[in-house]
Amino acid sequence: MKRREFILALSGAVTAPFAAHAQQAARMRRMGMLLSGAESDPEMQERILVFRQALAALGWAEGRNLAIEYRFAAGDAERMRTHAAELVRLKPDIIVCSGTPVLGALHQATRSIPVVFAGVNDPVGLGYVASMARPGGNITGFSLMEVSLVGKWLELLKQIAPAVNRAALIFNPETTAYYFNFLRSFESVPRSVAVVLEGTAVHDTAEVERVCAEFAREPGGSLIIPADPFSMVRFKLIARLAEQLKLPTVGFFRQFAVDGGLMSYGPDSVDVFRLASTYVDRILRGTNPADLPVQGPTKFTFVINLKTAKALGLDVPDKLLALADEVIE
Repeated sequence: MKRREFILALSGAVTAPFAAHAQQAARMRRMGMLLSGAESDPEMQERILVFRQALAALGWAEGRNLAIEYRFAAGDAERMRTHAAELVRLKPDIIVCSGTPVLGALHQATRSIPVVFAGVNDPVGLGYVASMARPGGNITGFSLMEVSLVGKWLELLKQIAPAVNRAALIFNPETTAYYFNFLRSFESVPRSVAVVLEGTAVHDTAEVERVCAEFAREPGGSLIIPADPFSMVRFKLIARLAEQLKLPTVGFFRQFAVDGGLMSYGPDSVDVFRLASTYVDRILRGTNPADLPVQGPTKFTFVINLKTAKALGLDVPDKLLALADEVIE
């Protein structure tokens, strides 16, 4: 082979993988997105925006080489199952979801379409993946909840309201039945504060109102609002009830404090969606989801609502204010 022919052949061999990579990215791919909250939720919209921006930076632009089908469950368990079945019937290349019950619905609906979750509690314990390091199936992603968070919430409540001696963790068993096991796990964890924790199941708005009123009848009560699609669409209601009944509260999501709750402490859910985009990119380019380890949260956000603290008659300690990532006045 002549030198010039050799160089051309070598050039073609080197550039071929890059051309194939570009062609792969340019082909229109289809993604389903099933979210546990309401479409109108500001934090949900921020998560989607950051996710789309992160995907665009990786070469996936909606409308150019990526088509996305959005579904919002608004905390309704039946809607989660219906939307999951709809998306699976569309046979997308990948499905992205948030919320543990949403993942449960998708786990029932498909064992072949790759699923990336952005914010799920105990995926191993619930049987959605084989292990954190080796998911082993069509599902992987980024988890949120850890048992240690409960202890942190109790500490924060005790610091901001020293008279607190009881805390009700409110959840809906239809959307987050796993909290029964979660609370049992917490019972075996050493505690740094003497606050009695009670798991309180609610199924509708009327039960939320009743439980809050009952818990406020005796002094020392407080509320914990964990990650739960049912609660997410009722943040303003719960915050208003807590203020009226003089109950200190702490929630999992930042939006709870923004909507009037006293405090929030938990993983940065927006950052979790940004991280999820990297797994979507890798899977669309050929990586098997079974080979991508499930990752836990690394970035946490603490928010205090001073306006609510004032309404509750609480003086926020300076050391607590210094720890806050955001203070709402």
